[in-house]
Amino acid sequence: MKSHQKPHLKVIPLGGLEQIGMNMTAFEYRDTIIVVDCGLAFPEDDMLGIDMCIPDITYLVENKEKVKGFFITHGHEDHIGAIPYVIREVNAPIYATKLTMGLIDHKLEEKGLLNKTRRKVVKFGQTIQTGPFKVEFIKTNHSIQDAAALAIFTPVGVLMHTGDFKVDYTPVFGDAIDLQRFAEIGKKGVLGLMCDSTNAERPGFTESESTVGVQFNDIFAENRDYRIIIATFASNVDRVQQIINTAYKYGRKVVVEGRSMVTIIDIAQKLGYIKIPDKTLISVDDLSKYPDNRTVLITTGSQGESMAALSRMANGTHKKISIKPNDTIIFSSHAIPGNEKDVSNIINELYRKGANVIFQDVHVSGHACQEEIKLIYSLVKPKYAIPVHGEYKHLKAQERIAKALGYDSDHIKILSSGDVLEFNEKGQAKVTGHVHTGTVMVDGLGVGDVGNIVLRDRQHLAEDGIIIVVMAIDKASGTVAAGPDIVSRGFVYVKDSEDLMDSAREIVADKLLELEDAKVRDWSRIKTEVKSVLSDYVWKQTQRNPMILPVIQEV
Repeated sequence: MKSHQKPHLKVIPLGGLEQIGMNMTAFEYRDTIIVVDCGLAFPEDDMLGIDMCIPDITYLVENKEKVKGFFITHGHEDHIGAIPYVIREVNAPIYATKLTMGLIDHKLEEKGLLNKTRRKVVKFGQTIQTGPFKVEFIKTNHSIQDAAALAIFTPVGVLMHTGDFKVDYTPVFGDAIDLQRFAEIGKKGVLGLMCDSTNAERPGFTESESTVGVQFNDIFAENRDYRIIIATFASNVDRVQQIINTAYKYGRKVVVEGRSMVTIIDIAQKLGYIKIPDKTLISVDDLSKYPDNRTVLITTGSQGESMAALSRMANGTHKKISIKPNDTIIFSSHAIPGNEKDVSNIINELYRKGANVIFQDVHVSGHACQEEIKLIYSLVKPKYAIPVHGEYKHLKAQERIAKALGYDSDHIKILSSGDVLEFNEKGQAKVTGHVHTGTVMVDGLGVGDVGNIVLRDRQHLAEDGIIIVVMAIDKASGTVAAGPDIVSRGFVYVKDSEDLMDSAREIVADKLLELEDAKVRDWSRIKTEVKSVLSDYVWKQTQRNPMILPVIQEV
């Protein structure tokens, strides 16, 4: 950098754009980087066996000594899920509000990293100074408590990051969003607003979380004679609070079922974010002591996840709870795009078991619709609109909102993960480059050891199966001492296809004799020839293309 040039501010999204999940953005000025959020994404359908995806943090690892802190907006998996993996590579202090930190601590403890990580719980209105950055946490509303927007004060100007938010004037717990603070910062001038786009396609306002409580009350009143089972997101503590309040009002005992749900409720209760009347919660083992119409189950599995509690109940594989005729089952959630089929399979299964299923109107979103997004823009009055958090269509929807508010194309910056958005000393923004980003897949304990090639193999195995050819070759003479034997898995049912397998064996044996006559001793060539002849034969006979693994043993 030439000496007469003043340093620039860089904003680099490392994940979370053009997708839901993996939210992570780096802010860089001179020799300091701060990172906002550190989330995971759930695997796509074609990622066979993958547990989760985390952002590729090559850029942070290369600039490790510059990274001075992780600032977390709220406690959802798509914002905190990658922390235990990232902190091993780039260990910097974590700043978050009380409940968010409680959830992060639990993750770090599970991975044995709690004592190795510096953490600071931040209150709303508090400002953290890190090198040239000052970061203020501002109260917002979302479908989990303690969500924050961040005002990032830099030498070039102020950037506002809303985190995931909605405007809820009547929240179930705590205060409404601090619109006054948004306005105060807006008055002083804001360079860029990075605003949640998840619901930018939806007109109007998102309803208050407390409206769901009214729905629950009606459902409980109408279903006094039946057991009630409610599936919702584990992290929606306010939703759980409203279910508990309604259950208590109607004299019902509550069972919380599903590991993630139990963990979050436990943390929220310890930190005072949920208030449960005495003797309301009972364990699943005590269910049988109460008549059905005196109990409520709150469970995970609202997205049809195969291992979640509700799925196991629906499929009859839950050890302690089975669905009975007339059970009233409420889905207090919307299907996340991509999960609709799984959800509808479970609803069908529940109906088959004689249950009554309710899945309309018992949910409100945690994200701002168009009018709330306009409200935030009007208060903050940013020079640049930078839509974040959502698929490309959501970012484009927010672009349309910004245009309706008078922004021209030059002042709306739709970024892709990896883009470097640079603000110069005059506060002008442009995309000046790109850094390496991507998806790192986590499978069991392996992080990043499953790449596209392994996935391609899994896809191949899943579609066409595998054939293993085993043969023994005499070391001295190079002749076939035993075999070839053919074993197949996931290709054809062997008992019904003995002729096919016998012919395949003969074809391989002929090939081996031919290679023997030609004095071929090179194993890799033998393997290639066997693979080629067997592959051709199998394709002609079955139009399938299994994976073929020749194995040679030396005797």
